[in-house]
Amino acid sequence: MHIDWNAFTPWTALAGGGLIGLAAAMFVLLNGRIAGISGILGGLFRPARRDIGWRVAFVAGLVGAPLLFALFAQLARPQIDAGYGTLIAAGFIVGLGTRYGSGCTSGHGVCGISRLSPRSLVATAAFMLAGFATVFLVRHVFL
Repeated sequence: MHIDWNAFTPWTALAGGGLIGLAAAMFVLLNGRIAGISGILGGLFRPARRDIGWRVAFVAGLVGAPLLFALFAQLARPQIDAGYGTLIAAGFIVGLGTRYGSGCTSGHGVCGISRLSPRSLVATAAFMLAGFATVFLVRHVFL
């Protein structure tokens, strides 16, 4: 593993984390709901009356914010060392885990832990351990 110290940006990372926390707190205070992406997106597939507008606006903001940011700054080019098949399989497995875990990292990790939810603490620990184990197996055992 190589860390490019010239590209290390702790202040922008700190600001981004603060904005995520502020947005999650505002969402729960103003809307009375947890800002869990999987639940918000899942609600679009089983729509309820008067529930679609804010969900569409939330997802549009998730997609539109980086596009708007790209108008003013150059976006980092991610390097993904995996093929399309691996990415599709990984997405499917993450989606399956989200259903079994009754939520995703945004719902459990950001919102649940901040509310001191024991269930969210266990779910986030399971997400992290599964990620650690997957990286170890893929990088050190299967290669």
